[in-house]
Order: sequence, then C-alpha cells, then structure tokens
Amino acid sequence: MADEEMTEGSEKSFKVLGILDIKNVPCARESLLYGTLGALAVGLGHFLATSRVRRSCHFGMGGFVLTTLGCWFYCRYNNAKLRIQQRMLQEAVRNKILFESTPFDPGKKTVTNSEGSRS
Repeated sequence: MADEEMTEGSEKSFKVLGILDIKNVPCARESLLYGTLGALAVGLGHFLATSRVRRSCHFGMGGFVLTTLGCWFYCRYNNAKLRIQQRMLQEAVRNKILFESTPFDPGKKTVTNSEGSRS
C-alpha cells in the first residue's frame, strides 16, 4: 500500500495557479526559480537603499515578472533553435543514408581524367 502511494506521489506534478504544470512545461521550473531570486534581490536591494517597504515590494514584484519572462523567452528561444538544428541534422543524415553510393551522393567527388570522361 505504501509503495502504491509513493508511485502515485511521484507521478503528481506541481501546478502554478492551476494552469502551469511545472513538470511538463519546458523552462517553467528554471524561469520561476530565477524569477524568485530576481525578485528577492531587487526587492531587498531597493529596501536597503531606500527603506521604503511598500515600494520595495512593488520593485520586487516587477523584478519577479521581468526576470521570469526574460528567462522564459531566452530558454524557449534556445530550445526552438536546438529543435531546428536537430531537424536539419536528421534530414542531413537521412539524405546521406538515402543517397550513399549513388551518383547523387553530395559527398562523392567526381573526378575527370585528362580524356574528359568521368570515373
């Protein structure tokens, strides 16, 4: 019974605001963690500089939003770029396998001898 509860507990995921599944969405976990650290740094830094609590909370929230969105877009951009590179590499390997040892092989060097015939 305890083993079943452990497997069920490990399959559960954490949802933020009931819509963002941290476990299944790429870049979500890192973005939220960096956003939290950014909010703490900005809010605490502003508080130490000005000693205004309410305004420091506003700055902290702004730091959270900006850091989270910045990390999110940066990570998603890199993931999209990586997927495009993987797709191009898969296509190149597929073409290499398909055209290997044929006259259409792009890696095959065509050598012409002095008589003008190809070999």
